[in-house]
Amino acid sequence: MRNWLLGAALTVGVPAAVGAQTMITLEDAMARARTNTPGARVLAASVAAADARVTQARSGFFPRIDVTQSIQRGNQPVYVFSALLSQRRFTAANFDVQRLNHPAPETNIRTAVGMNQAVYDAGTTRLAVRGAEFRRDLTALDQSGGAQDLAFDAARAFVRVLQLEAAERARAAAVAAAESDLERTRERREAGLVTDADVLAIEVHLADVRQRHIASGGDLVVARIELAEALGLPLDQTVVLVKPAPPAGPLEAGALAREGLNARTERRQAELRVRLAENDRDLTRAAFLPRVGVEASWEFNGSTWAEQRSGWLVGATVALNIFNGFGDRARVTEARQAESRAAAERDQVERRIEVEIRAAVARVTAARARETAGRAALTQARESRRIIRDRYDVGLATVTDVLRSAEAVLDAEARATAAETDVILETVALNRAVGRL
Repeated sequence: MRNWLLGAALTVGVPAAVGAQTMITLEDAMARARTNTPGARVLAASVAAADARVTQARSGFFPRIDVTQSIQRGNQPVYVFSALLSQRRFTAANFDVQRLNHPAPETNIRTAVGMNQAVYDAGTTRLAVRGAEFRRDLTALDQSGGAQDLAFDAARAFVRVLQLEAAERARAAAVAAAESDLERTRERREAGLVTDADVLAIEVHLADVRQRHIASGGDLVVARIELAEALGLPLDQTVVLVKPAPPAGPLEAGALAREGLNARTERRQAELRVRLAENDRDLTRAAFLPRVGVEASWEFNGSTWAEQRSGWLVGATVALNIFNGFGDRARVTEARQAESRAAAERDQVERRIEVEIRAAVARVTAARARETAGRAALTQARESRRIIRDRYDVGLATVTDVLRSAEAVLDAEARATAAETDVILETVALNRAVGRL
């Protein structure tokens, strides 16, 4: 793709000064689609979000520290009892049964700092981080594949405009040729060599090719708008497309298939899904291992801010999953099956990539052959029309022969243009299949 030679520039859009136009090659169009469109920004945001999830997973390696500030007031017996103890203001008088059952309202202002830290979590955090990294890499490959799809859509819109430009030029030439035929036929009628029927037949043909010219012009306007949308350009911007000349060298399907297996994002995604499934399997097994954590807190309690008294608490916990209704074991089995499925899907993806590449090679080869045949057919159709016109001028051919030769030229031009643009688009499709876009 990068070595394509630049061919003739085809003007697209409302005629304007060249200085006010934007020159765009096929490479430029695909690069714009990958980077300067809303779709490209959507893909980039997805990668940034996935990267943030990796940071979230890594937070499990660090302690959690919370600061809590609260204020309470009430005469609920248990609350008053604990508040006085926390404030270190409890006295023997507070053991009075009457005061215990009917305490005076008490205010407690509490400031606490708490910390929790996992010492050993059976590798859960490490596996969670690895899984988040795999998912981030999958999202990045999704972005790469999505960008290639955007580039291919832009290439398709680019080629569509080239095709319609060529069709419009061909139909404009057909209108000019029909007008010339009409003028010559009228002259022959004035000379008494043909009848009004010949003139009428040419007039009908002229009206038909004019209608086709108008229709192709409308199609071209729509194609220009669709191209601007695919490139993220203002819909009314005038651009000049530079037609590429695709390479004509031989294509070796086997070598391209090997290249595609290494370069295609789908293949790398399939491999990442296998590794992610393995990681999820290890994560489910971690449920059977013990977990150890430590915690600490430091708090201040008082009836006013100035009278707060401090206290602290430290501890450790050990948890071991003894029985969970066979749910954890079932999750391990599920993870193993998901791993087997991911491996099978990887093999399936590899086969599909090779099929796509070999099919793309066949389509490029066929398009090149059609282009060669189309150019030859167009040359023959034009020469046939010239001969029939000369024969008509000397009365050796009918107006039907003239019209038939004109239609043959139009059809040959349409097929030749389609074949020429198909070579460009099928070459882009081959590069997409190989993973070069």
